Amino acid sequence: MQCFIGIDLGSTTTKAVLMDEGFDVLGQGITNSRSNYETAAAVAKQEAVVGTRLTLFRRDLGKAGETSAAEGFLDDLERAFRLEQFLEQLGDLKNTCAGFIAGPRFAGKEQAARDALDEIFRRLEGEAPEMFAPGAKRKSDFFRDIAGSRFMQIGEEVAQESGLPFELVLNVYDKSIIDVENRPPAGNMSAKFQRALDRAIALDGTLDLGTEAMKSAMDHALDIELEETYVVGTGYGRVTLPFPKEHIRSEILCHGLGAHLMYPETRTVLDIGGQDTKAIQVDPAGIVENFQMNDRCAAGCGRYLGYIADEMNMGLHELGPMAMQATKSVRINSTCTVFAGAELRDRLALGEKREDILAGLHRAIILRAMSIISRSGGIRDQFTFTGGVANNEAAVTELKKLIAENYGEVTININPASIFTGALGAAAFARRALDA
Repeated sequence: MQCFIGIDLGSTTTKAVLMDEGFDVLGQGITNSRSNYETAAAVAKQEAVVGTRLTLFRRDLGKAGETSAAEGFLDDLERAFRLEQFLEQLGDLKNTCAGFIAGPRFAGKEQAARDALDEIFRRLEGEAPEMFAPGAKRKSDFFRDIAGSRFMQIGEEVAQESGLPFELVLNVYDKSIIDVENRPPAGNMSAKFQRALDRAIALDGTLDLGTEAMKSAMDHALDIELEETYVVGTGYGRVTLPFPKEHIRSEILCHGLGAHLMYPETRTVLDIGGQDTKAIQVDPAGIVENFQMNDRCAAGCGRYLGYIADEMNMGLHELGPMAMQATKSVRINSTCTVFAGAELRDRLALGEKREDILAGLHRAIILRAMSIISRSGGIRDQFTFTGGVANNEAAVTELKKLIAENYGEVTININPASIFTGALGAAAFARRALDA
């Protein structure tokens, strides 16, 4: 099967989309961007391949007449596969940590440290199935975030029980996680899928299709050769991708085309990513006619929100819901990341509530975006909002309010997969290269 891959290497996350010759998206992948951009691209692409294998398996179940009943089973299968991935990386982290227990700092404590690590990872492995159970809530789907938060909590408990300084355990983790994060999961994908299938079958036996038939469908999905026909890279770190220049496209072009593929009537696109904000005007074919972007700093972008989250000791995903609880919007004078902390602390010192401050911050971000849109030519129906900030409900609410105030009734599109818009456009450019 010919496959066309788009990779969007952002400042905070790297995304990949894999499509077939008919422009149908088969799989998507995302990972946190690293200093090693080549690894981030490889991991995102690997994740897109995982999604593709699941799509092919779903198609085989559909041919067997199990389309509607299969969705719950497929959810179980994907969770089981993610658990297999997590356990594989956890094993890698354990072995890497063991390699760092040496030197003067561990004099007389080496065996105690090894015993403590064994206990930490025993507990992590024991609780892993619960983290991937139906309905389980995880702070993130990235290994570093999941493993790190639990390692800290369990590690502190074990260190106290064993009489070791927690700083020793923490130092070993800090050194090891960088190495592990910069290694894509190396285990055999087919073997992981087969183990995941066994887990899913044991968990959910509701399908009429027999176990052997499901295993046959999985074998067929895994046996299909995925030929990497053409790859196009885009995004903040695109110049670092190991591609020749003809395989690189600008973010502007890719987001414009990606938004058009999602919503063919799109005429104006707003993308608020980790590092910049882009306002793009496209024609009926998704070709860029005009654009504007903030080109000096990351003010009002995902990085800014991340800084605010750190200042408030909150998760990035918690900012929007808290802002939605506001009873008023505190006026924020600057969206500059450099001055954000000082102004935030000043507002808190004046007795302002955190939710009201966050409401003001979101309004300031969207006001800045509206200014960029205006310079690009304003908003034309239909309007599509993309990028990670499109998943922030407070930002979306403020955007809809300001659009209604300034432009009247406009169709506003926000796709649940909006973060993949740039990678989708890149994949489409890869597919078009076949006909060039």
